[in-house]
Amino acid sequence: MRTNHLSLAIIGLLICITSSAAPRLTVAVVVDGMRQESLDQLRPYWQQGGLRTMSEEAYQTTIRFPHIVYGGSECVATMMTGTTPSVHGIAADSYFLRSDRKPHAILEDKSEQGLGCSAALSPRNLLAATIGDELRMRHGERAHIYALGLDPSTTILMAGHAADGCCWLDGSTAQWVSTTYYGKRIPQALATWNEGIRRQELMTRTWTPRLDIDLYSAPTEQERKKGFSYTTTELLHTPMANTMVIESALALQKHEHLGEDNIPDLLCLHLTTRSPQATTDQLCSAEQEDMYLWLNQDLGYLIDQLAHVVGVQHLRVVIMGRPLLGQNIAALSAARLPSQYFNIDRAAALTGTYLMALYGTERWVDGGYGQSIYLNRTLIEQKHMSLPQLQQQVAAFLMDFEGVAAAFPFTEALGSVALANTVNKRGFGDVVFTLQPHWLLKANEHEVLDHVIDNDPIVPLMIWSGSYQAFPTGITDATQIKDLIIER
Repeated sequence: MRTNHLSLAIIGLLICITSSAAPRLTVAVVVDGMRQESLDQLRPYWQQGGLRTMSEEAYQTTIRFPHIVYGGSECVATMMTGTTPSVHGIAADSYFLRSDRKPHAILEDKSEQGLGCSAALSPRNLLAATIGDELRMRHGERAHIYALGLDPSTTILMAGHAADGCCWLDGSTAQWVSTTYYGKRIPQALATWNEGIRRQELMTRTWTPRLDIDLYSAPTEQERKKGFSYTTTELLHTPMANTMVIESALALQKHEHLGEDNIPDLLCLHLTTRSPQATTDQLCSAEQEDMYLWLNQDLGYLIDQLAHVVGVQHLRVVIMGRPLLGQNIAALSAARLPSQYFNIDRAAALTGTYLMALYGTERWVDGGYGQSIYLNRTLIEQKHMSLPQLQQQVAAFLMDFEGVAAAFPFTEALGSVALANTVNKRGFGDVVFTLQPHWLLKANEHEVLDHVIDNDPIVPLMIWSGSYQAFPTGITDATQIKDLIIER
């Protein structure tokens, strides 16, 4: 087990707290599934480590999102750009393309190629500047910007448009992969990792409980009987994946000399607390708790090493939670709260049948995706029909569906408080609807979740810095994080 040696770093922080110099290195960390209540619950478990240091020394608050939260890319884009989906253009992980009537990854870009993978992705659909983009505009090529993570969309959105490098872990090979948007080669430090012994060691390690199972606060009955055990098949949802990101980030810092001159650099990391069997971000199993224990250790190691190399007075670490899995259906049921699924495919099919009854046997609906119905605009134009009229008819029809709270033509959705910050042309269709509390979207009868909606996610924000900065009190709007990180 690694040990932390942060005492000198903390003393340095206290001595240098009045320094007004901008940090030479900012480390921005997004952690999937991290909840404030989970941190509070597990705090007695760590006597030292990164989360312990954050709880004692960092500015702490919780984040509120001013738009609908699906548990995907939209939250990361908001935190990194300081704008909402209506501005930055990322409403969810995917969008519906009318030309083939299929969902596509929100960052899909067929003009690019994958490096070590088949993913053709880029940040071009991100319409606003990120924290890294701001650094590039201010300091040019002298600022170094890198992002490493577990998921391509999250990592690319953290990297922004101007990063020197952006790589994510391939879950089957544990190698760093990327997209040609950021260059034709993987950064050398990560290419070395791909060929190293450490990668193989972590990839083949079996994850079992680090504590006696009875010491966890909420083990499942299955865990009480047999514990838990995972190998490489679930790599991206195990502590080893976080360790790979942390150790690779330190290798990258060393190779690129991040934070070792007076020009501010940015290192973005995407980590997770999501375990293989998790169905909610709330702590409901020993394996979820164990993810936090390992994460605490890894973050402590990261802070300790960077404080030693860069200097505590030149380092800033920002940790942001990201809501991921939404509400706990089992908990809602136990409280006798109604929790049901809204089948968007079925809603689209019924809408098509309704319009056929009114206007004849034609394909009036291209499909349904997310919280939208997409009408066949080509057919409507050919028939010289009024699109606004059909939108109003479909909106009125959807209002009769169980679970629908409100439905609007796309242009009218901008007047809805729930949707004003959320809608954009790429992410929504001709008719937009909202759901009643505790209703979740699914794509079809096989219960493949399309989106998970959490109406009130509570996630933490922690900023640990060796240079003085005034912070606001109370809950922080997600659009304020960018200004808290960037020195004005």
